Amino acid sequence: MHSIDHLSPLREVIVKYGLQAKKTLGQNFLFDLNLTQKISQAAGITSEDTVIEIGPGPGGLTRALLKTNALKVIAVEIDARAIAALEEIKQVENQRLSIIQGDALTINLADLVSAPRKIVANLPYNIATPLLIMWLKQADAFKSMTLMFQKEVAERITAQPGSKSYGRLSVMCQAQATCKRVFDLHPSAFIPPPKITSTVVHFIPHTPVVESNLYQHLEIVTKFAFGQRRKMLRSSLKGLNVDINDLLDKAQINGSQRAEELSLQNFLTLAKIYQEFKVDNNL
Repeated sequence: MHSIDHLSPLREVIVKYGLQAKKTLGQNFLFDLNLTQKISQAAGITSEDTVIEIGPGPGGLTRALLKTNALKVIAVEIDARAIAALEEIKQVENQRLSIIQGDALTINLADLVSAPRKIVANLPYNIATPLLIMWLKQADAFKSMTLMFQKEVAERITAQPGSKSYGRLSVMCQAQATCKRVFDLHPSAFIPPPKITSTVVHFIPHTPVVESNLYQHLEIVTKFAFGQRRKMLRSSLKGLNVDINDLLDKAQINGSQRAEELSLQNFLTLAKIYQEFKVDNNL
């Protein structure tokens, strides 16, 4: 039996450290050890990988990650109550577990440890999307990301052109990584149960990823294109402050189309030409 299995049950840990989930921190704790193991398996962790976990709470997923042959696990947690609970795990896994108290939104994960790095996390719902976009901006720093979102967000991440869920998030994610929904988790798997179903999504960054300057321009183009998604592109893109007809002509895109009809490649072409326009005009 693994030494992790001798630790106190998670329900006892919650009581011991007063770790009732805080709504302000977007906490929903996962107690089902079969599911934490399933998430851990989905990440495909090898003995070379350092795994970074965000928002471990009482450490259910942390335990599952340490039961793999990961080189090291780094747990980033903002909640001081959870730090004490995680210290119990560290007593058993002192060599492989590092605990960092801090706000993941302000930490550059690539600075924490050398590659290869994998992120595995049951993300707090209220900051899941900002965290994801932040990591995608440096996607080549990570070997993979296995992350849990609200099902609706997962559907937007993996949506294809023409579908109702297809939007800015779909483009920003798929530009940098292959995104695959792995499995859903029923609300009853969590304490407290959220009002929605959750979904685990696995991201494998492209080689190479979109370079950062082009990715910034893609962010701007998609912001305007999907900001008024019912409008035709020749109207919705006006906020870019360039000659829209010229932009669309050079990209070989029909201005009467709407954003949801464009492919990822269409958006990358638009972003590239927009970037060139700005350079040419010193904007």
